[in-house]
Amino acid sequence: MKRKVYLTFPQNLIKEPLIYEVGRKFDVITNIRCASVTEEIGLVGLEFEGDPAEIEKASDYLKLKGVKVERVEMHVVE
Repeated sequence: MKRKVYLTFPQNLIKEPLIYEVGRKFDVITNIRCASVTEEIGLVGLEFEGDPAEIEKASDYLKLKGVKVERVEMHVVE
């Protein structure tokens, strides 16, 4: 299964390798589809691929760390 999400990183988390950590801690493949990072905020379009339960665990982990996770409900160009 694939799930696309938008991640919003607050200023204090911009330099943390959280997407890397998610790929190591959970059985998911991460694919960065787009990103915009400034000194104040980080916005990332991310695609998860894997078992739905693992994707949910990865999303929950990011939320616990302080990242805003929003599911993409529309079609995105492949």
